[in-house]
Amino acid sequence: MASSSAHPSFPSKPYGSAYSKLPDRSLGAFGASTAQQQQREAQRQERERERLERERMEREGQSQLAELTEEQREEINEAFGLFDLDRDKRIDYHELKVAMKALGFDLPKNEILAILQTHGVPAEQPPSSSSAAGGPRPTRLLLPLAQFQAVMSQKIRDRDPREEILRAFELFDDGAKGVINLEDLRRVARELGEGLEEEELAAMIEEFDLDGDGAINREEFLGICLQ
Repeated sequence: MASSSAHPSFPSKPYGSAYSKLPDRSLGAFGASTAQQQQREAQRQERERERLERERMEREGQSQLAELTEEQREEINEAFGLFDLDRDKRIDYHELKVAMKALGFDLPKNEILAILQTHGVPAEQPPSSSSAAGGPRPTRLLLPLAQFQAVMSQKIRDRDPREEILRAFELFDDGAKGVINLEDLRRVARELGEGLEEEELAAMIEEFDLDGDGAINREEFLGICLQ
């Protein structure tokens, strides 16, 4: 029987050395997975923070809305409904701009965008939606009714009462003449269904016409409303 020493032993070091040089793919994959989880968690926390902030603003807005007059609340809801063309209780940038202008707030583009960034919600997009370059399209923001009410309530409450009065002056002043004359009073009385006599209308002009020009200018109108 031949001695076991006659057979050379299997080399072991080369194999061990070869395996030790292989890249540890499992560790790299684990690291990438952990980073993705952290990113998803950060995004989730940010969405939750934004949701809570919107809810807080909505509560404050409803409180501020309750402090407005019934007429002011109706104006806000009518402006929103007029430009919410698809009746989904949300308006986009262009609809928001014209709705705010209808309420007397002609804001520049950057301020409208800031409102949407703060109070808006992302519009739903179909899964296949993509840009020409093949990437996802930028998220379009919409402003829900409750947030619109909150924003407009705050702006109306912060508005100088003189601005509100001058808006009313412009409704009387047909043709932007800068004054309200007897013909303007006739027209407004007719539109409101008020059966005022010519002498009564003339007396109104005479009472508040301080400079004697036969009409009421802006300053005289402000004096009437603020006294």
